[in-house]
Amino acid sequence: MSKVLADKDSLKDHSTQELYRELITRLGEDPNRDGLIATPGRVEKAMAYLTKGYQEDAGEILRAALFDVDYDEMVIVKDVEMFSLCEHHMLPFFGKVHVAYIPNGKVVGLSKIARLVEVFARRLQVQERMTRQIADAISDAIAPQGVGVVIEARHLCMMMRGIEKQNSFTVTSAMVGCFQRKETRSEFLSLVRNPAQGYL
Repeated sequence: MSKVLADKDSLKDHSTQELYRELITRLGEDPNRDGLIATPGRVEKAMAYLTKGYQEDAGEILRAALFDVDYDEMVIVKDVEMFSLCEHHMLPFFGKVHVAYIPNGKVVGLSKIARLVEVFARRLQVQERMTRQIADAISDAIAPQGVGVVIEARHLCMMMRGIEKQNSFTVTSAMVGCFQRKETRSEFLSLVRNPAQGYL
């Protein structure tokens, strides 16, 4: 049985690499020249890594590190680096994620917040949806009083092609529960803002 599965995986790898070889050919290049012979295999591995979030369960990651606490002040994990692929052009976008929540009896291990960001970033994404997914995953896992997420990112689909604006960036936010109140939202944003450069 294991040999059959191994053979299937080998065929799958081979067919994926053939797709990349075909793409290289259609771009007008020779996939058999020295610099490109190993490229289909490298691209296959790179894409598997960059989209590994499809094989990961955000809820399971958070549930692995939940702790009971008597604490009801804001918890913030800021400046979490993020790299993802735009689902429209499959070009990278990258930036920082700031996450905050106010516990309601439970907190999440701090490193799991960064892991959560990674799960959703390692998929074909749009920034707006990813912002909401992070907030919803925390809400579902610990039912806090509220959650706030801010993402600021630069998109290569705007920088390398199309309008080609090199200094543009996109800021998105998701505010859940008590973070929809003006005073809580303002406190969160003031704590994550870099006065010199906005949020980043």
